[in-house]
Amino acid sequence: MNNAENKIFLSPENVKLYEEISKKKEISIEELLEVTKLNRGKLEYHLSFLVSEKLVERNDILTKKLKLTKTGLDAVKNGLIERRIIKILKEKSSVSFPGLSKLIQSDKKELNAGIGLLKKQNILKIENGQISLIDENIDFNIDLQSVLEGIKTSQIDDAGISTETIVKRNLGVLEDKKDTILKTIVDYSKIKDRIEKTIEVSRLTPEMIRDGSWKTIRLKEYNLKVSPPHFFVGRKQPYAQFLDDVKRKLVALGFQEMRGPIVELEFWNFDALFQAQDHPAREWSDVYRVSNPQKGSLPQEEYVELVQKVHENGYDTGSKGWRYKWDPKKSARMVLRAQGTSVSARTLVNLAVPSKYFSISRCYRPDTVDVTHLSEFNQVEGIVADPSITFRDLLGILDTFAKDVAGVKEYTFKPDYYPFTEPSVELSTVDPNLGRIEFGGAGIFRPEVTRPFGIEVPVIAWGLGIDRLFMVKHEITDIRELFSHKLDWLREEKMI
Repeated sequence: MNNAENKIFLSPENVKLYEEISKKKEISIEELLEVTKLNRGKLEYHLSFLVSEKLVERNDILTKKLKLTKTGLDAVKNGLIERRIIKILKEKSSVSFPGLSKLIQSDKKELNAGIGLLKKQNILKIENGQISLIDENIDFNIDLQSVLEGIKTSQIDDAGISTETIVKRNLGVLEDKKDTILKTIVDYSKIKDRIEKTIEVSRLTPEMIRDGSWKTIRLKEYNLKVSPPHFFVGRKQPYAQFLDDVKRKLVALGFQEMRGPIVELEFWNFDALFQAQDHPAREWSDVYRVSNPQKGSLPQEEYVELVQKVHENGYDTGSKGWRYKWDPKKSARMVLRAQGTSVSARTLVNLAVPSKYFSISRCYRPDTVDVTHLSEFNQVEGIVADPSITFRDLLGILDTFAKDVAGVKEYTFKPDYYPFTEPSVELSTVDPNLGRIEFGGAGIFRPEVTRPFGIEVPVIAWGLGIDRLFMVKHEITDIRELFSHKLDWLREEKMI
């Protein structure tokens, strides 16, 4: 084999990249971008040539990276809630719960969690309404505080055994991190004598022929192994596309879309659904109340009076009601819609028979955020009013959602309780990543719900967490990923 055949022709850019990769043996694309100052497109183009010539290999590595949540960032800035409690108790010796709440200036749920943690660790005691330390010299969770500070400054990617605690306490979340690592197959120093820098062109021009420069340039060879550049075209956000697809399927099945306001009266959110005014789900800890305006106007007086009778004595439904004095002032309070069933309740007014409706509604609850819960989420609701409708028909609809929408092969029905349906059923499945996950509930509206609006026929109803349906279908392990800004997921997620 002669010298000409042994020569390796590389452009100056290729040589520069080859040298940099050989210097470090292994280097990430991000580091290479920083060193070479090339844009991503040009870097990928030149790298593809080195890879095709079997001089360099590339490996994509997917890792998990810890990222602090707002709660975690607050803990770095102000200290973990349990450490702040200890600090105050050291200064004050003992303090009442209201006094501690005022000094901490923290969310009540967070404060309760901190007190519970310290009590469980036998660090503090509560006697006669006063909270105090058992040992004045105690300190707690110094290591966890340091780990959080390390995550913020990017000095820690994985907190080891603390990771589970950090995620469970909503101090941080695990995000997928994709790294591309490059390393040389053949070291640059071993073949640099065979490398000839040359300017390559893809085609000859008349000017090159006229001025004779064609003699000193090299025409690029066609390399069918080189991948073309990847262009990311505009596309709909995967979860938004999924919601549109579900809407189209329901419309194709003859359902009409129903709508309702996000800022809702408690009348429609609770009372019209036969949910008692002293029900725990109506407390501040389970619903967002609107501060301005605090109250709205109740609907037609006739409906209000009948709903009141249903609550107080059951009206003519055969029920005894809740047997308490119903308060129209509570019913007029404004809340953020806590359940999509409020849209169904509004639709009962002047409901045609037969008819079938659906909605995909944004709902709001002050839930603790974790892998399956958000304080802001979507529900897919539906009602069907028909003299011949049965509970079996309802199970058939839930079967369609489980198999065709969520794509699960096995699911479970089990009896459940809701104030507004009887009988009621829960739909759930076992996900390999999340364990048992509840999709939602369904049932036949009680007469206490339908009779005040003049409906005498059966009305089946369901409300499912469509966020979770999407998660199971697309094998997503954290509900927060649905609203992620991660470009890799937005670009590459398959719409199935």
